Amino acid sequence: MTDGPRGRTLPRVPVRRATVLVVALALLVVVAVVSIGVGAHAVALGEVVRALVDGPGGSSDRTIVLDIRVPRALLAVGVGAALAVAGAMIQTLSRNPLAEPGLLGITAGAGFAITAGSALGVAVSQAGQLVTAVIGSVLAALVVYSVGRRSPLRLVLTGVALSAVLTGVSLGMRLMFPDVFDQYRFWSVGSLAGREQAPVLLPMVAIGLALVGALLLSRWLNAIELGDAVAHTLGANVARVRLAALVLITVLAGAATAVAGPILFVGLIVPHLARRLAPGSVPWQLAYALVLGPVLLLVSDIGSRVLLPTGEVPVAIVTAFVGGPVLIWAVRRYGAASL
Repeated sequence: MTDGPRGRTLPRVPVRRATVLVVALALLVVVAVVSIGVGAHAVALGEVVRALVDGPGGSSDRTIVLDIRVPRALLAVGVGAALAVAGAMIQTLSRNPLAEPGLLGITAGAGFAITAGSALGVAVSQAGQLVTAVIGSVLAALVVYSVGRRSPLRLVLTGVALSAVLTGVSLGMRLMFPDVFDQYRFWSVGSLAGREQAPVLLPMVAIGLALVGALLLSRWLNAIELGDAVAHTLGANVARVRLAALVLITVLAGAATAVAGPILFVGLIVPHLARRLAPGSVPWQLAYALVLGPVLLLVSDIGSRVLLPTGEVPVAIVTAFVGGPVLIWAVRRYGAASL
């Protein structure tokens, strides 16, 4: 807050943050349009715009744009937003800059639950996969948090250990049940390719509702970030806020994993960038994560299409390639601190 030319106070910080958010939204639109045109069959930018404006037509390019590329871009937006917001909420709730759905075993928990559910015949339908993924995410989050809550590094090590155990057990189940292996092989790649043709309405609706809930809860998360005592004085019910946040995190991470498979590091990279853009304000951090998560996943998806002259690289490999150095930097900076 600074004085204006006539003595009035001007909210420069909110204006600056709103400007950055608008720029991020514009970047999201540009990246989405570019992703629609890039692929094995490139579509000219003008044709992409005409297809989006005019709707279905007789050309094959419009069919590719509207039936394949647009649903894939929307899927990337939903999954990227879910993983980024879930990561930002985990880091805020635990006060741990190393926290991320994949690193904390939540993604592995969802994968194990889907494997077990497929073996038992309860994760065949879209609703069954969503419910089992969320249940697995909840159980994994509870185990990791209860064991490693004392320090950031211990939390990460617990998540990595649990992920290794669950991955090994899942592998054994897939070897015992070949049908489960066939179903899991397509899901476990962590990719957006081909997922746009699958029925994803229910998971996307769940992601949308959870994102709205996260934004509504952000004010109380901002209070909790200041400490439990301060949150109590501000009128926050800390236990209820933590429970609600945990439910939203598991729905976001579980639904995104159920749709696109395990995609790591989106929930680690984006929250760090959001905190740099809006330090001390959880609502603004979640707003930035909501936009920058899709940007990161769309850019990674574009990279997955152009890195190889033939075929595609799974988008999870691209995000891992980007997120590995970020994790090393975060561990070096925060690993010894108990936040």
